[in-house]
Amino acid sequence: MNELSKRIFTSIILFLLLMSMFFFNYIFISVLLIASTIIWIEINGLFSKIFKHNHFKIACSILALFFIFYFFWLSINSLQSSFTKIILQYSILVCIMSDIGGFVFGKTFKGRKLTKISPNKTISGMIGAFIFSLSLIIFYYFTNDSINLVKYTIITLIISSSSQLGDIFISFLKRKAKVKNTSDILPGHGGLLDRLDGIIFGVPVGLNLTIIF
Repeated sequence: MNELSKRIFTSIILFLLLMSMFFFNYIFISVLLIASTIIWIEINGLFSKIFKHNHFKIACSILALFFIFYFFWLSINSLQSSFTKIILQYSILVCIMSDIGGFVFGKTFKGRKLTKISPNKTISGMIGAFIFSLSLIIFYYFTNDSINLVKYTIITLIISSSSQLGDIFISFLKRKAKVKNTSDILPGHGGLLDRLDGIIFGVPVGLNLTIIF
């Protein structure tokens, strides 16, 4: 099986798993717990390669643990009401659409690089990420025409921005660690952190925006 076939197969499995997580809370909690643990292990692997002194590595590992626990706690807590669960789902979908939009526009239009931190990121990709994520508003509006378009536009742009910044930040760490992927747990994709880097930053922002708005 070549890399493209592996990537497509893994993507299908991840999509089906994501759908089951949306419908069954016990699957959501179980998968989230396992994923959070693996992500913490992967990010510790990056710190081990970046820092030569143990005290820097330990400090960063503790900070990462607190952040990932915060992400886990917010996500689990959002299951308590139908409204926050919808916001959780919407935030995850915005991050996914941002990733897809960035990839499609970046590969199609190419153009000027967005940052030196991640050479594969382009301005056209950033625009595509925003366009794809904003397309979700149309779907949600047709299913619930009472939503505030201005409010959701602002929320979507902020979540997408956070997701893209999270992606760039993890790319920065990988570049410092001189690795392409955080692990090889996902055939054709790399590590969980490689796939979920935008989500672990975008979801907390999306859930906290519900308090502001």
